Amino acid sequence: QVHLMESGGGSVEAGGSLRLSCAVSGDTSKPYCIGWFRQTPGKEREGVAALYFGVDYKYYSTSVKGRFSISSNGARNTVYLQMNALKPEDTAMYYCGAVLDRGCSIPTMTVAADYGDAGQGTQVTVTS
Repeated sequence: QVHLMESGGGSVEAGGSLRLSCAVSGDTSKPYCIGWFRQTPGKEREGVAALYFGVDYKYYSTSVKGRFSISSNGARNTVYLQMNALKPEDTAMYYCGAVLDRGCSIPTMTVAADYGDAGQGTQVTVTS
């Protein structure tokens, strides 16, 4: 099990940028798929981005590909989500998630809260 804590949310105008951070603690030596998902009241949860620590390949949903970038630090204790060219439809609560033994993909991250660990979330609001 890992503990996750998000930060960096806020309100920004459309076209702006935000960087979210996820502080990770626990046994990160295990091959967790770790990343971000988001949820808005009345909408389905959506996996946004994911990666394995130490692996170069990253996964993105089609709605954010080319605008968002996920990364991690070498110490495996922080995961970032750089969000550029933000749109009003990106408004949501953003959660950091970690899943073990289910591979790594956007569908994996979408169910992180059900089958893995998730943080408390950080609100992102994009105004037009």
